[in-house]
Amino acid sequence: MTEILVLYYSTHGATRQMAQLIARGAESVAGVGARLRTVPRISTVCEAIESAIPDAGAPYVELSDLRECAGLALGSPTRFGNMAAPMKYFWDSTIAQWLDGTLIGKPASVFTSSGTLHGGNESTLLTMMLPLLHHGMVIVGTPYSEAALLSTTTGGTPYGPSHWAGTDSTQAISEAERQLCLAQGKRLAQIALQLREAQ
Repeated sequence: MTEILVLYYSTHGATRQMAQLIARGAESVAGVGARLRTVPRISTVCEAIESAIPDAGAPYVELSDLRECAGLALGSPTRFGNMAAPMKYFWDSTIAQWLDGTLIGKPASVFTSSGTLHGGNESTLLTMMLPLLHHGMVIVGTPYSEAALLSTTTGGTPYGPSHWAGTDSTQAISEAERQLCLAQGKRLAQIALQLREAQ
């Protein structure tokens, strides 16, 4: 089975919900499964502060997940126009995988959630692409053939799905955001299959 790694960090749950929708979209493609993984919180001095096994939700990512996946969907809440520190901390630990070329040629997409409508969603998505490009991944955006991208009044970008959570993080994922997450998972899975078949 071709497997898509859906790797996310979530503080209030919105990014986790997006990850679950993207995984569902990936699994709508025959022969594709999704592997949900997260990263632990870190302290301000960049030390891991969580137990080895999360209390709830997806297991923590392991470097072997990168080797075993056929594609990657990467999600993080927006932190001043960039990915959250725990996700950046994880990517900073992937030097050996970069040297080995573990992710070269695999498709990847990105997704995010922010508290304000113009809270840096697009810059977060773009900066999340940078380590993936350094790893040699093939970036998969959201094309405007997705009708929800043209009609959304909440989140949604051509760089990848986004969500507007509200300043109190209680705003539910809109129908357009939901459609874009499902479509992105499906598109990523289809491209992963095509790339595998071409090898």
